[in-house]
Amino acid sequence: MQSMVKPGSQAEQVGRLFLAAVVVVCLPALPFGAYLIYPFSILTTWFHEMGHGIAAMATGQEFVRLLIYPNGSGVAESLLDHDAGALTKATIAAGGPLAPTAVGALLILASAHARLWRPALYALAAAIFVSVILYVRSTVGISVLPLTGAFFVLLAWKASDGVVRFSLQFLGMLAALSMLRDFSYLFTEEAVIGGRVMKSDTGAIEEALLLPHWFWAALILVISAVMIGASLKYALSDKRRAPPAKLPANVLQFRKRD
Repeated sequence: MQSMVKPGSQAEQVGRLFLAAVVVVCLPALPFGAYLIYPFSILTTWFHEMGHGIAAMATGQEFVRLLIYPNGSGVAESLLDHDAGALTKATIAAGGPLAPTAVGALLILASAHARLWRPALYALAAAIFVSVILYVRSTVGISVLPLTGAFFVLLAWKASDGVVRFSLQFLGMLAALSMLRDFSYLFTEEAVIGGRVMKSDTGAIEEALLLPHWFWAALILVISAVMIGASLKYALSDKRRAPPAKLPANVLQFRKRD
């Protein structure tokens, strides 16, 4: 029986990526699976909370600190000007849920260009180290994130090109699929984080811009799907596959007649 998927094709690469990412997402349901996925959970929480912090700085506000709790939840604390407008508050709130997908899309796009494979991992590790020094102020974050950054440095330094490229694509898919983990949170107005009841991200957007939280949750999901879909289509295009090696001019080639 002939395979419907051509080896090395876009379909095969996408299939491998989705399979690997789904396995990781489903690990918590297995015995000890939650421990295996824990570093990835902390990493996606870091993406999320740094998204809030960067959005705060981009809108002229002060990013104070980032807390990550043992259960994988987190909080980014910012100081807002007393006259900060509704759009500023909504932008900061949206920065969190959109950040993992945005970072994921960038990592996948980087995987399309060989010259960016290792620099992308080094840049991600550097961002983790800098954030730990400047903003992370919780035991879990300070313990787990530097080890994660060190692993990325080792990967970029020692791994083969194929492993580095797949790692970028895998991390991108993992960041995107973290949206599934936060699905119920997106469609909730309030949540308990660190023992405190607070507005969810979409609840904060609703408070600032009036439309219901579920509308903003749906919009964020659509934007995320478009970003990841476009980045995958670009990075895994069959046109971007490496061409076969060209034989020397003095080597004769014979082709069998059909």
